[in-house]
Amino acid sequence: MAAADLRGTLASVAPGTPLREGLERILRGRTGALVVIGHDRVIDSISTGGFALDVPFTATGLRELAKMDGAIILDSSASRIVRAAVHLMPDPSIPTTESGTRHRTAERVARQTGIPVISVSASMHMIALYLDDVRHVLEEPTAVVSRANQALQTLERYRTRLDEVSDALSALEVEDLVTVRDVTAVAQRLEMVRRISDEIDTYVLELGSDGRLLSLQLNELVAGVDAERGLVVRDYLPAGSDDRVEQVLDSLADLDSEQVLDLGTVASALQIGDANSLDSSVSPHGYRLLARIPRLPGSVVDRLIAHFGTLQRLLGASLDDLQAVEGVGDLRARGVRDGLSRLAESSILERYV
Repeated sequence: MAAADLRGTLASVAPGTPLREGLERILRGRTGALVVIGHDRVIDSISTGGFALDVPFTATGLRELAKMDGAIILDSSASRIVRAAVHLMPDPSIPTTESGTRHRTAERVARQTGIPVISVSASMHMIALYLDDVRHVLEEPTAVVSRANQALQTLERYRTRLDEVSDALSALEVEDLVTVRDVTAVAQRLEMVRRISDEIDTYVLELGSDGRLLSLQLNELVAGVDAERGLVVRDYLPAGSDDRVEQVLDSLADLDSEQVLDLGTVASALQIGDANSLDSSVSPHGYRLLARIPRLPGSVVDRLIAHFGTLQRLLGASLDDLQAVEGVGDLRARGVRDGLSRLAESSILERYV
């Protein structure tokens, strides 16, 4: 199942949406419901009975239709009620872990069709969303906010540690003392921060209009992280390997929670070494530091690195050397030279002071 499908469905049932209001009305009315968010030939093939409506969706309309037996079928945008009082007959051979009739039907329909199905249980006072093999219980906003705040505190700690190891890497890059271990430690922290931020982003989706403040806090904490991930990978892949950056980032994302804690495994995913070469020396091209120089276009950065090859050669370049690069005039050459000098000085001061 694509993560985007689940995210889109969670957004459609978040607090503040008409669909969530209708589901909450059903729950407060102590009745159950089976709601299918999508209508196609597969849904038609497993549907019998009921009646066609094709009317605009309203929360009150959903509540009233839920008083009848049978499922309610909406269009994929949940903006229209297509049919009501429908008897769904999914393939009985599809495995299900549910016990109740309504929940078993919901899970089987979701697995068979790939269309989101919502089951509202009056006895358990619960709204469950099914999509492919995923079962997601929609919790009260207060419970989601509590978990989100805990995750934010964890993210703050990880971001602080990320900034520390990132600054240490910058200083080591200036002194040409970088090892595979140093690069891997930064990539590891970047991946951890990304995973926690993804979890919080899901909470933001679940909260809908109640998640605005949470979204602002999240954006502030992860500012620049995505760009930094790509820059770290580009800095240590062989020259001309830009087409492998996304592949490496995907490999890091595919690591499980235990693998991402192992520096050797992370180094292998980065394609710069393994557990036996963590103390081997490596040299950056200079993408990370050049990205910190204001108003320096990406095309110029690429030409500078293509010309000099390594950060050390860039740091040792004179104004004339820099101006020899296409697109680098006197003013830009001075900006690059002064910018790298300031970054080198501040990185070393932060490390030793």
